[in-house]
Amino acid sequence: MRCRAAALTVALLVGCGSTPTPPAPDADDPFRAPEAASGRSAKAIAFAARDMVVAAHPAAVEAGVAVLADGGSAIDAAIAAQLVLNLVEPQSSGLGGGAFLLHYERAGGRLEAWDGRETAPAAATADQFLDTEGRPLRFLDAADGGLSVGTPGLPRLLEDVHRAHGRLPWPRLFEPAIRLAEQGFRISPRLASAIAAAAERLRAQGGPAAALFLEPDGRPKAAGLLLRNPELAATLRTLAAGGAEAFYRGPLAQRIVDAVRSHPTRSGRLATADLAGYRAVRREPVCRVYRLRVRVCGMPAPSSGGVTTLQALGLLERFDLAGAGPESLDAVHLVAEAYRLAYADRAAYVADPAFVAVPSAGLLDDGYLRARSQAIDPARSVGSAAAGRPPGATLALGEDRSERPPSTSHLSVVDRDGNAVAMTSSIENAFGSLRMAGGFLLNNQLTDFSFLPLDAEGRPVANRVEPGKRPRSALAPTLVFALDGELEAVLGSPGGAAIIQYVTKTLIGLVDWRLDVQQAIELPNFGAATSPVTVIEAGTALEALRPGLEARGHTVVSSGTLVSGLHAIVRNAPRGDGPPPPFARHPGRGLWAGGADPRREGVARGSAAAHAGE
Repeated sequence: MRCRAAALTVALLVGCGSTPTPPAPDADDPFRAPEAASGRSAKAIAFAARDMVVAAHPAAVEAGVAVLADGGSAIDAAIAAQLVLNLVEPQSSGLGGGAFLLHYERAGGRLEAWDGRETAPAAATADQFLDTEGRPLRFLDAADGGLSVGTPGLPRLLEDVHRAHGRLPWPRLFEPAIRLAEQGFRISPRLASAIAAAAERLRAQGGPAAALFLEPDGRPKAAGLLLRNPELAATLRTLAAGGAEAFYRGPLAQRIVDAVRSHPTRSGRLATADLAGYRAVRREPVCRVYRLRVRVCGMPAPSSGGVTTLQALGLLERFDLAGAGPESLDAVHLVAEAYRLAYADRAAYVADPAFVAVPSAGLLDDGYLRARSQAIDPARSVGSAAAGRPPGATLALGEDRSERPPSTSHLSVVDRDGNAVAMTSSIENAFGSLRMAGGFLLNNQLTDFSFLPLDAEGRPVANRVEPGKRPRSALAPTLVFALDGELEAVLGSPGGAAIIQYVTKTLIGLVDWRLDVQQAIELPNFGAATSPVTVIEAGTALEALRPGLEARGHTVVSSGTLVSGLHAIVRNAPRGDGPPPPFARHPGRGLWAGGADPRREGVARGSAAAHAGE
């Protein structure tokens, strides 16, 4: 079955609907986000003299900054912050999920991409998300329960990168999260909003997740309530003492499998052998120069984040975005058209490279992007975009039917030596599968696969379910370098398949529109995928562009669910007597400038702050 382009569904931005009939054009909110919006809060740009952490919750930032102050590396700080996020932002990421991580080591200029993506169990089958009549399951029928759980990758990833680049002892990094789990933390407004939005699902599933997040009478726990998680504290103590092996083998591994397989209606297929055999993968980042000014680097497949971001930027290079200006009709039209072409290629070609020959070099080839950009008409939308034929593409793959985007978190770190981490982590939908083991939620990442293994023409879909395969992701941790190799920016965002668009928007704001990091993050969100629909962030200046966009052939929808959580750091001062860095907008205020998205609860801080705002 195909996505109906005229319906208000953004194919791959929010996924094709899992029911045979897409939402009606007058549906209240067809652009469903993985997490509910929880309002905006004003954020000031932050400056730091030597190092910085930006993450989705102040407690996670505090843990990372304390590690940096103790002489820890960027990797150490990222691990400590992520472990706290597991506790205070459990709906988004944690030990039961996975992550993609970019690490830059300034000594030697080495850049690495680390893949901690979940894998499908050995017992997975291509039809496991189809009903008895061969139709795709409704999304939540597939997501809530054991069937959607893939082998978690985060614990193995964290241990591997710590062995490669950590400085402080492994157990030290667990201390902040253990202390908070035992003593408790106050439920934030965002977490309270997420619990309220998921309360019906939690009640229906019952079990440890409902007991943790709901009151005894079934009401969602409210903001300000002290929440303790002693079971997670015990798990963290086990991992601090025994490393990742204590997660992937032994009693904890058995508890995870039992939680997956004991679901009464959607029993999963995860086995202890899947856990014991899991490996994180070190990969080569994908990089491309943008406008002869900076070199942008991102994650390779199975994430589509790096390739699709770089494609969108490459498709836009022949257009004068600086002249068009931010929030202009021309800019939104041109960028949305670039997204359509890039997302069409993403759908056709990007999947786990162990299973599919991904033509990454061809997708980023200068000649291919120049030719493909000719499909962008400054006066008229292309409408429904089809995939191109990049160099190296040898297989005609089917139309993708991947489901809803993942719930995610992102953190950016720079340490005193100039080493950097950009890590985006996820458990997929808000609160994942709702299955818990050891005090943490288990992912539902297998629903990132295409529910249909073949398209209507019988062609295989690149991102179909296969045993041991990693589902395609849109996670887009990104590092930006000057052409001389100096690190200039560290960024990324949560937000499902729209992550690519949030990151691209911010890069355009920094490079083309010369905004400071906070201004670039706060630009209104908008997006498009392969359909004629262009979605714009409700309540922003972009809503005034509707008539102009419609005149150019866009089907325009305002949405309140384009909830990015962009966390970025840029170099704000030259090292020594060098030239001004490309993103320096506040000379003399500090070596690093950091920004956090006002749409979420993140903050930016350094262990030695230079100034507290602008």
